[in-house]
Amino acid sequence: MAEDLDPLASAAALLHRPGLVVLTGPPGSGRTTGLRRLTAEVPGPAHTGGGLAMLRSTPALALSRAVRARLPAHDVHLLAEAVRSRVRGGLLVLDDIQYADPATLAALPLLAGHCRVLVALRTPHRLPGPVADALRAAAAAWLTVPPLDRAAALDLARRTAGGLSEEALSAVADRAGGNPLAITALARQAAAGRAAGAAGMDQVAYAIATALADLPRPARTALAALGLLGRPAPGALLGAGAADLHAAGLITAGPAGSLLPTSTYVAETAAGLLDAAGRVELHTRLAQLTPPAEAARHLAAAGDLAGAHRTALAAADQASGGDRAALLLFACDLDTPIDPRVRLAAADAALSAGRAAAAAQVLTTGTPLGVEADVLRGEALLQAGSPAAARAAVSSVPDASPAPVLAARDRVLLLAELATDPAGALDLAGKISARYPHPPQGVAAAVATVQAANHTPGWDTALAAVATGGGDPQISRWTAWLLVEHLAADGRLTEAATAALRAADDCAADLAYGWQTRFAAAADWAIALHGSSQVILPPAEFGSDGPGVPVPGGSVSGRAQVPAPHAAGSGAVSVPTAQAGAAAGSATADGERSGRVLEEGGNLIPQAGPDDVLRRAGNLTDRAIPDEARGYATAASALVEADTGLLGAARARLDAGPQHPATRWVARETAWLDGQPDRAAKDTASDSAGLLAGLHAITARWAAYDLGAVGAPPIPPGLPTPARRTLTAWATGTGFAAAADGWRPVALREQVRCLLAAGLTEADPGRAVAALLDAERLADAAGLTVLAGRARRGLRRHHVHRDTRSPRSGDQLTRRETDVLQLVAAGEPTRRIAGQLGISAETVDTHIRAGMRKLGARTRTEAAALAFATFPSSPEMHKDGR
Repeated sequence: MAEDLDPLASAAALLHRPGLVVLTGPPGSGRTTGLRRLTAEVPGPAHTGGGLAMLRSTPALALSRAVRARLPAHDVHLLAEAVRSRVRGGLLVLDDIQYADPATLAALPLLAGHCRVLVALRTPHRLPGPVADALRAAAAAWLTVPPLDRAAALDLARRTAGGLSEEALSAVADRAGGNPLAITALARQAAAGRAAGAAGMDQVAYAIATALADLPRPARTALAALGLLGRPAPGALLGAGAADLHAAGLITAGPAGSLLPTSTYVAETAAGLLDAAGRVELHTRLAQLTPPAEAARHLAAAGDLAGAHRTALAAADQASGGDRAALLLFACDLDTPIDPRVRLAAADAALSAGRAAAAAQVLTTGTPLGVEADVLRGEALLQAGSPAAARAAVSSVPDASPAPVLAARDRVLLLAELATDPAGALDLAGKISARYPHPPQGVAAAVATVQAANHTPGWDTALAAVATGGGDPQISRWTAWLLVEHLAADGRLTEAATAALRAADDCAADLAYGWQTRFAAAADWAIALHGSSQVILPPAEFGSDGPGVPVPGGSVSGRAQVPAPHAAGSGAVSVPTAQAGAAAGSATADGERSGRVLEEGGNLIPQAGPDDVLRRAGNLTDRAIPDEARGYATAASALVEADTGLLGAARARLDAGPQHPATRWVARETAWLDGQPDRAAKDTASDSAGLLAGLHAITARWAAYDLGAVGAPPIPPGLPTPARRTLTAWATGTGFAAAADGWRPVALREQVRCLLAAGLTEADPGRAVAALLDAERLADAAGLTVLAGRARRGLRRHHVHRDTRSPRSGDQLTRRETDVLQLVAAGEPTRRIAGQLGISAETVDTHIRAGMRKLGARTRTEAAALAFATFPSSPEMHKDGR
């Protein structure tokens, strides 16, 4: 097998398309050499970086070194998008990811879907199990650099020490075990006349130690310093020994005049050869020569824990975001007395950076830290997904505590109760509301959340007030998200889209990238399902230039990003850590215009036609975004594609997308639209509620009807009125017309389906034809190609043959639409058409859908046939010259 014979050749073949390739191997096995070879073989610019041993806690350092830019490490999806926007079609190369920081490691699986990524991992390593599992799951290939075979080992030894006898060369090859570094070091040792180490020793380390003994002391010290630093260093820091190291080929020049070891393992071995006193002395010297954040770790390694603590706190005062959290957590991990105020600050910074578990851990001590620490720990546990532990953490906070602490306690107790007993939480919410005539934001958000979960009258007003009332941005965003999801579940799709677009614009202004993409995707989903032509927002909600544009690593409207800290006990609502990605519904880094148009009166109106929704949602799915956003964007895109006849494209998109309640229903609906009721009948809706649960049940009823199945399954509880009426009509066989009227303000496609059901089940031919004609008219006007075709088939059963097309289909084809359909007729797939015409695959699909609508065709093949059967192939058939 090619992969077994030459893993690097296999890796090179895989790196011609987006994906992650991991090269692994023990020290000295040639991983770095393999990276260099692949970087030279694979086309495109290379962006090279990697982890550094002493700076493995510096957020996004490995990626920052690769793209030569400061990156937003506080948000892993925004980090991935910032890197993607810089790497684009190039190759991202990271060495020594066993030293990479957590942000880099979390971003790699996200980048694998969009960029060509090549990394090297030394084994054995100490990556956490979940991190290693995520990398393995994302990797297109996980390749171990093989040892040199005997012939290659002998050749390398011969080239290293040409004067050795064949017997000596054979001994070197036997002891080295095919490890290139060991072969080189042992061959040089043998050439110098020294005996090899005893069998069973680490031959690589032994060979290196023996070779380093020949270096002058300043050179050994400089190499050991590089090993302890774990990063490139200026020559002035290394001192006089740098020249000897360069002459020996043990260091090489790095960026900006820095020096780095040829082999990090050799440098680490040199550091390991120091005795205890020598290591302490060298760490102490390095602490005096490095920045405070790095100096703190050297002082800790030297045993000066108090000095390390002071230095880390001083460095934290000058840092922000994830850097500040990492420094404060490091200071609290030292075995030295810790002021409770430092622990509070560390927990607060960790919560702001999305590290809820670390925040809870730093406040877990054997001695009481006070009521402020108790409520902050409860909040951290709540965000970490441990409501029972959160309740226990705050249960001892007395009623006589200061008002902010008491409010934070009640908030944690209420949300913990909601997680375990929703009905009991409603009773508790009433008691807490009575206690706070003017509740703080955190308490108001918790009460509104309980009201929404129980559908208490006024829940939407309460959530909206918290979401738009200012204060802690995390609370506002999470509350806005709950509002959008609950509105959508109730079938109030236009309200959900409006709320989502407002929140997306607010997030864009704050560079809250992950939240912005969640809201933008949810808005597109609501618009796609609603099927409206417009969702109008009040003029006051937007400026004349539309929403702000988040730029990775940049700012909006000249405003730099300022992370919003959580006040101790403020009670930020639980926020998933997977947040970030690209903007949607707004301009992109590539210069796309906003998905809105400015109309008379100053209203910014999202362009809500099928093509507009598909363009925006498709743009989102091409970027690094949270799974929640990707789920909604995938569902919106696939629903538009399926409804407009691009069923194959919809299936492909769904297969590549994440598991999500919305995509589950769209996949089921696509199977039904594609004439596969057996597949549509098999699915379940165990993870759906509200409107989605109703849609699942309606699609199941259609599948059962097409299969001729009998019986009426129970109607799920908690459905919006139109869904409940539709299922009742299926159960009783009457009432579809009234159900269709109920869908009118909710979802146009479902109104069409109710009219179809009325036409197919109505015994009176006149009423049946009237219902089918209404269904055809609405479906044609909305571009619902498949449903319109089903209406026409129903009409043919009543001997109503229609040879006219909708008003939209009366327009002549453009030249580009004709070109595309001509290639479709020739059997060319979408990607090849895109390549031949020099346009994107998405644009090809847009032209195909436009042609299908104009021609009244159900499929792309039918559109191609109609195009050349109906119109002559001449310039006159085009309405313009494009």
